[in-house]
Amino acid sequence: MGIPDKVLIEKNRITELIPQRNPIVMIDELLYNDETKTVTSFKIEETNIFFSEGRLSEYALVENIAQTAAARTGYIAMETGSAVPLGFIAGIKDLKIFDFPGQSDVLITEITIVDHIMGMTIITGQSRCNGKLIASCEMKIFLEQ
Repeated sequence: MGIPDKVLIEKNRITELIPQRNPIVMIDELLYNDETKTVTSFKIEETNIFFSEGRLSEYALVENIAQTAAARTGYIAMETGSAVPLGFIAGIKDLKIFDFPGQSDVLITEITIVDHIMGMTIITGQSRCNGKLIASCEMKIFLEQ
């Protein structure tokens, strides 16, 4: 997916959508959201808590995908006037990391809703850097009611 022309939620407002706070915030902007897909961006800074030896860690890549899902939930809650629910990673399947982004690289992460089952949301997530797939997985997320 290409980068949309319009940003839905900018960096200075992203924490309105997610429960994480600095230094754990791993997304900058909400770029796109529809019935099944959500896209975010994240610029890698050398000062990031998960940046070491010139690259972003595996944990940060997984958290970036999870926070993209959280941004989706938060955006829907914001649009409907509801409270933003807390979500927890309940499982990760088929995690593949192909490369690690470096300083000043920008991640574009897309999640797709696969299913909703008994309070769980199942998503697939893909992170790209410079158009190249660098991480993917399936994730189960439990939303606190």
